Amino acid sequence: MRFASIGSGSEGNGTLIQAQDQPAILVDCGFSAREALSRMAGFGIVAEDIAAILVTHEHSDHIKGVARLANRCRIPVYTTWGTWAAKLNGVLDDELLRLITPHEEFAVAGLNVQPVAVPHDAREPCQFVMEFDCLRLGLLSDVGSVTPHMLDSYSGCDALMLECNHDLTMLAEGSYPPSLKRRVSGPMGHLNNQQSADMLSQLEQSSLQHLVVAHISQKNNHPDLAVEALLGIGGCSEEIIRLATQNTGLDWLTVQGYVNS
Repeated sequence: MRFASIGSGSEGNGTLIQAQDQPAILVDCGFSAREALSRMAGFGIVAEDIAAILVTHEHSDHIKGVARLANRCRIPVYTTWGTWAAKLNGVLDDELLRLITPHEEFAVAGLNVQPVAVPHDAREPCQFVMEFDCLRLGLLSDVGSVTPHMLDSYSGCDALMLECNHDLTMLAEGSYPPSLKRRVSGPMGHLNNQQSADMLSQLEQSSLQHLVVAHISQKNNHPDLAVEALLGIGGCSEEIIRLATQNTGLDWLTVQGYVNS
């Protein structure tokens, strides 16, 4: 199994995932259809390679290009009823809609997908844990607080994309209006560096091959601060940390099984 980010941040998000010998899936499309196709081409993926688009929630940096890309290229879209009702109803071709529930696993493109209900200020948001050949990839961003359900769901992952959205000091001293600062740092907003590191410290990490720092705010955070927290509080190894950026995303990473000798 391999995965890549075509971009991660407040201006657009998208993650490619591909099981061995299977077509790829795209999780979120926060870019225009044209921009998404251009970015995917840089990773060797064309529209015909995409078996499905999975949507986490209806905020524009995650859903902007979903309907147009799906309708144009005839790609099924997997999403919760709340997300569909909030932004896709009336714009996504009904024939392409695949409704999911945050509490029920489903299969697509060789992957077993477990949606994870999360606290975020959206209609019916969920994140995902993907499994292929006993390997687990967790995607977690746009979350305001850590729940026991999240800890259960993401423990023991072989790869994890984890939001480190903001540094509390930078956010407090930054240019955002007070209402937006409260929203970002609130229990239905986004994880800060320390929250993400605290969560990581509570997860079983023995099989973790890749830790990708995702959804980093360009105004209220710095990669060095995020990595410092993950190393100090999270207790992970520096060698496994990678950054998914807004402009260039992150190139393919492969999650491999271990062979016992």
